[in-house]
Amino acid sequence: MGDPASERVTTIERLLDEVESLPDSQARELATNLVAELLELYGEGLARVMDRAGDPEANGLARELAEDELVSHLLLVHGLHPVPIEERVQSALDEVRPYLDSHGGDVELLEVDGAVARLRMEGSCSGCPSSAMTLKLAIEQAIAKSAPEIESVEADGASPAPPAPTLLQIENAGGGDGREAARANGAEWTSAGPVPDGAAERGVLIEISGHPILVCSVDDTPYAYRPVCPACEAALEDAPLRNGEIACSECGKRFDVRRAGRCLDAPQLHLEPIPLLADEDGGIRLALGAGAAV
Repeated sequence: MGDPASERVTTIERLLDEVESLPDSQARELATNLVAELLELYGEGLARVMDRAGDPEANGLARELAEDELVSHLLLVHGLHPVPIEERVQSALDEVRPYLDSHGGDVELLEVDGAVARLRMEGSCSGCPSSAMTLKLAIEQAIAKSAPEIESVEADGASPAPPAPTLLQIENAGGGDGREAARANGAEWTSAGPVPDGAAERGVLIEISGHPILVCSVDDTPYAYRPVCPACEAALEDAPLRNGEIACSECGKRFDVRRAGRCLDAPQLHLEPIPLLADEDGGIRLALGAGAAV
């Protein structure tokens, strides 16, 4: 079942499109003016609520309101969000940092210039052919959620460390919501529910939209991979997970779950990662179709 608020937004967008296509110009103008007046009314109401909530640094209510995804977007529409955009972008990067770390990389916020966020990519993701696309999607999606007014995300480059790091140019082609950027790369972010039981002791197989996915958890950080050993093509479901390493029960090859699934016994091999973001409520989301084949 989908999120009721998101479904309502979709319905409103559809109805607005229908209004714009009305053949009667007078009716179209009347409907448009009605929507504008309602927005002004609700905006004034939100302004009064936030005025009474006070400073988010001193008042938990103001920050709690701002952290609600739906309320946050409504506050942004009316220019009322109490948390500075730089802080929200930094929070988004902190959210995705465990996933970047699993690829041997990191990211630093350099500045927010208008609707552009400039980042510096650090570390190296070499050896994983899907890294550029998966990291791009993860960063864009996280920023789009926390700071949808950001229209473009750019990376200046990575710190010089052998082997030479990849320069990532990140463009949010779809404006502020990140959905078009994901679709352009053949990916859609899909909720996968909570981290499955047992994922800290073994590889747990789940199925999302018909795709089998291996989920592991190390130090309370979840990771997702294609559930096949790249050495022998055996299934990794229920493969034992110890000290961040998962071992194939058929060929015995070991893979570092925290480092993009790199094989510890044959460096040219690695598991195929699937972008994963952890939600504050303990749920996980996956970018199906991004980078690795699923």
